Amino acid sequence: MRPQEYRDYLIDVLKNTPDVGMVDAIEGGPHPFALTVTVAGREQRWQVIGQLAEGAKHDTPTAPVHGAPPPFQAAPVGGPVDAWLAGVIGAAEPPDTRALEVWSAREGKQSIGVTVFFHNGERAFLRLF
Repeated sequence: MRPQEYRDYLIDVLKNTPDVGMVDAIEGGPHPFALTVTVAGREQRWQVIGQLAEGAKHDTPTAPVHGAPPPFQAAPVGGPVDAWLAGVIGAAEPPDTRALEVWSAREGKQSIGVTVFFHNGERAFLRLF
């Protein structure tokens, strides 16, 4: 899924999530395909970065591929924000998503974010900024 499409999908999912007060797209600026979300009174800003599937081109859409939704672990609002976001995505049971990787759970914990692996080979990187 392309970054703008995935950002719009996330906005729809987040609007229906408990503890989310406000969610909106961020247009323009240094972070394209970004969104802002207020969770339990705190603002988070996420940028969606995409990676095409092997052999895919930007000028043609990638055909969607559906399969089993990704395994996930729900995380509390007060915990790591990337684990919480991955839990929200997983709870939506997206049929196009194969797996979710929480960056703060990695050894070394260098950054905060989520990698979304799609069944069609594409990836989305959700980076907190």
